[in-house]
Amino acid sequence: MIDRYSRKELKNIWADENKYKIWLDIELAAAEAMEKLKIIPRGVVKKVRSKAKINVARILKIEESVKHDVIAFLTSIAEKAGKEARFLHKGMTSSDVLDTCFNLQLKQSGEIILSDIKNLLSTIKKQALKHKMTLCIGRSHGIHAEPITFGLKMLTFYQEFLRNKKRLEAAIEEISTCAISGAVGTFANIDPRIESYVAKKLKLKIEPISTQIIPRDRHAHFFSTLGIIASSVERFATEIRHLQRTEVLEVEEFFGKKQKGSSAMPHKKNPILSENLTGLARLIRSTVVPALENVALWHERDISHSAVERNIGPDTTIALDFALVRLNGVVKNLNIYPKNMKKNLNLTNGLFFSQRVLIELTNVGFTREQAYALVQKHAMRTWDTGTSFYENVANDPKINKKLPVNKLKKLFDFSYHTKKINIIFSRSLKK
Repeated sequence: MIDRYSRKELKNIWADENKYKIWLDIELAAAEAMEKLKIIPRGVVKKVRSKAKINVARILKIEESVKHDVIAFLTSIAEKAGKEARFLHKGMTSSDVLDTCFNLQLKQSGEIILSDIKNLLSTIKKQALKHKMTLCIGRSHGIHAEPITFGLKMLTFYQEFLRNKKRLEAAIEEISTCAISGAVGTFANIDPRIESYVAKKLKLKIEPISTQIIPRDRHAHFFSTLGIIASSVERFATEIRHLQRTEVLEVEEFFGKKQKGSSAMPHKKNPILSENLTGLARLIRSTVVPALENVALWHERDISHSAVERNIGPDTTIALDFALVRLNGVVKNLNIYPKNMKKNLNLTNGLFFSQRVLIELTNVGFTREQAYALVQKHAMRTWDTGTSFYENVANDPKINKKLPVNKLKKLFDFSYHTKKINIIFSRSLKK
């Protein structure tokens, strides 16, 4: 991922220095276990640890000749550690190192992303509570429907990201496995107790059965979860973009004093952050299909997944981390305009009370079909003429006959639409 959309915390996880450090941690942990099991001499790990140095440039230089990254790494370590290094990697295969490392990096990345989600949840919750009773129009198909509150709108995102938090926790749990089982996963050349020791050392679980690789359905689940979270980011960003349109302007991204909106038009304040989040979400989701396709590998191992994962591992996690932090900032600093919400509520001259009138007409004896036809007639008249929906309904003699004006007027009450708000908040915020 390019620096523009990267944060240091995630970049560091995927840096070569960290990768090779993890490889060394795996090799030394395995050697420690072998010492305890008296498979290799005592003191090997201490000597190797004291002498071993990670030299990224040297590893890459060796790889140019040997065409194998793990061999290049082991050769580089042996150059510094001396003859004791011959005991490293005993009975292991490259995948033991690569897969365990990759899973650990995904776990580390996932934990940072999980923290991002927790921060975002806190921000959304504050906005939801602040605007719990701030009236605005609810829209279906982009058309004014019935009144809701801006707090409710925020609460839907709170619940969605709460589900995302649970999804990610499950995905991290599933990806946090370690395989030190040797060629084709039979433990023929390595004791299973070594795997258990390494897993405990790295705070991972053992992979119950691997081939020569950790099964890729675990990774497919992880990246699919990131894709779902990205879709939630996009839904939130899209909502902000729509609400910031000039003719709507119910919310607006924070705009700094020195910020410029357009190179040509000085008056512009564009929702650039939300648009950026939409684009990042598309990028993140594009990695899901390759992750799914990595599940079906040949027999006990092939490396068709390798090039995919070297790219999507860092790129997807870095991009999602950046997106979540950016979204948190957008929501925290969002300019919210209740007056414009009220103005937009009144644009349709009371049409959003149509359902309540419909229901009441059925209560006083009209069939649903009769009531619908009457209400729709006056609704269309309101649309066409810009007149008051209440006045049009109130002047209908058929309606007056069964529904007096004093009772009709009571139907045009905003509080009717907010009376259950507290219930929704209570059950949505319940621990």
